[in-house]
Amino acid sequence: MYRKVTKIFTIGRKTLLSSNVKEIVRPMSTRAVIEESKEKWDLYASVLVERLPIVSKSLNPLEREFQDHLWRVEFENSFKSNHELKHERDLLQSELIKKGKMEVDLDDSVSKQTAQDLKDAYLEELKNFQPALRSTADDAANRTASTDRCLEDTLYLIIEESLNKQATQLLPQGPRHDGETMRQAAERILLEKCGSKLEVSFYGNAPCGFYKYKYPIEMRQGSVGAKVFFYRAALNGGKVDTSVVKKFEWLSKPELEQKIKNADYTESIKKFLL
Repeated sequence: MYRKVTKIFTIGRKTLLSSNVKEIVRPMSTRAVIEESKEKWDLYASVLVERLPIVSKSLNPLEREFQDHLWRVEFENSFKSNHELKHERDLLQSELIKKGKMEVDLDDSVSKQTAQDLKDAYLEELKNFQPALRSTADDAANRTASTDRCLEDTLYLIIEESLNKQATQLLPQGPRHDGETMRQAAERILLEKCGSKLEVSFYGNAPCGFYKYKYPIEMRQGSVGAKVFFYRAALNGGKVDTSVVKKFEWLSKPELEQKIKNADYTESIKKFLL
């Protein structure tokens, strides 16, 4: 495809115009770009609510062996504590008393607590100490609606909603209203979807992820699809209001990936899961 164009040439100090220059014009796909820019998309905000781990991860055999090694090295390189120095002084005084080289104040000796007495008391207290369990009754019963499970892992909240007349599990989401920022929309949507009993802290004003999808042709009413902006929030306390949402689950990362059926949606949220 050719077209005539006017070219400006500069030779020395003279400027010449030429209108007989033919330029090859390559057809560009500008029509598709313009049409896409004219398409209307609905803006949605979605919230990834996470319950952070309650206990540290259990060590595997190699990690435990390495930890024991570090403790031995630290013990060998450490200085004596005040308790150890006091214990040595008590032993020295005891030996001097036995040899008659040191006088004993009976009133002071009765009221005095030696380092060995403290050690015996600590050992007795240690015997009575019972560490908390790493698995709970909700783990045994597999109550996925409870946050008192999988204490070593991060749990993520998903709810069940009806999309295209089908029950779908996804993160709480909803459309942005006019005049709202995306952060304000995310806070409002979480309140509407999960109730006021859930206490969370948002990490910031910027979204952590993005996903878009197109509506079925028969359902398009002015908008071709939705663009979803994900926000991240940490659970501080409280619980999901069951009078607002009936079906919800707190799932670990592997459970979440298996539960959500939409592969593109899952691939989008996997990018910002810990």
